[in-house]
Amino acid sequence: MIELLERCVRIPSPSGQEREVAEFLCDEMRRRRFDRAWIDPAGNAIGVIGAGRRQIMLLGHMDTVGGHVPVHYEDGRLYGRGTVDAKGPLCAFILAAEALATEIAPEWQIVVAGAVEEEAATSKGARFIATQYRPEMCIIGEPSGAEGITLGYKGRLLIHAHVERASQHTAIPQPSVSELAVALWNHIRALADDWNADKPKAFDQLLPSLRKIQSGDDGLREWCDMLIGVRLPLEFGPEALQQQVEFWRSGRADADYFELRFSGAEPAWRASRDTPLARAFVDAIRAERMRPVFKLKTGTADFNVVGPIWNCPLIAYGPGDSSLDHTPHEHVAVDEFEKAVRVLVAALRSLVATG
Repeated sequence: MIELLERCVRIPSPSGQEREVAEFLCDEMRRRRFDRAWIDPAGNAIGVIGAGRRQIMLLGHMDTVGGHVPVHYEDGRLYGRGTVDAKGPLCAFILAAEALATEIAPEWQIVVAGAVEEEAATSKGARFIATQYRPEMCIIGEPSGAEGITLGYKGRLLIHAHVERASQHTAIPQPSVSELAVALWNHIRALADDWNADKPKAFDQLLPSLRKIQSGDDGLREWCDMLIGVRLPLEFGPEALQQQVEFWRSGRADADYFELRFSGAEPAWRASRDTPLARAFVDAIRAERMRPVFKLKTGTADFNVVGPIWNCPLIAYGPGDSSLDHTPHEHVAVDEFEKAVRVLVAALRSLVATG
């Protein structure tokens, strides 16, 4: 099983450069008894088995963050960029669908989609897919661990702040542009602390992070650029946070120094555990002699994009430890990958197979 993933992670595919891996995956799906496979107009790799009207979507993503992690095996683990996030789950989808190629009931169809630009915060691939399909159920390919079933992801808003003014001597007793930018960060941090005061669970909290800050001057103008990311709970949407930040700026005497831009807005989304889809995975995980664990993630995924649009039974599932996402030692255990494939086969068989 692991050979498909090994070959896949050997093909670099940072966001925006997914074409080669898309061609590889489409070739593999055609070879593996998919009825058809193609690259859609957004650049997604799509494979289909079955021709029924009832559709189950297996939606993963092909792109990765940057950084080369040498592909190798060590102590029963496969190392490489994407083994966890998220070529591992996507390859597990392909293998599971292949195993069911001759068993799908006539009324069903399985669609496997490898989306582009999930890591770029644009979710270009998932947004296009959301307009083209209306599945009855959907599984998002993200690392949950072979025993995990993810039911929710936090929302997100990215705040880009540019503070600029005429240069002045450092002896003048006024805040520098860097201090003005930090005032914005302090405001958001205080807002989060106030919101989180009575919320012990991370999934319910505002979680801001200062991702970048850089300042400079040319002798005439001085500036500071800052990027703040905020993970959002269900009760605090991106629009509300944007309004809070804009209101803070509008009340300042130095408001004209601030230029604000917002991107990556996604509301949080949480699915129900009381669905045939979730129950099928509980049974399949138990059949592998593991204890099912429901999870809520503090990150954001294509789960957030398609969930509000399709509003169907939805989970995220896939092999791998999500704490290894984006790290220089990203890897997946071979035996866990194989267990996850077996769980997928068993769960899908109970939902869409004949007999």
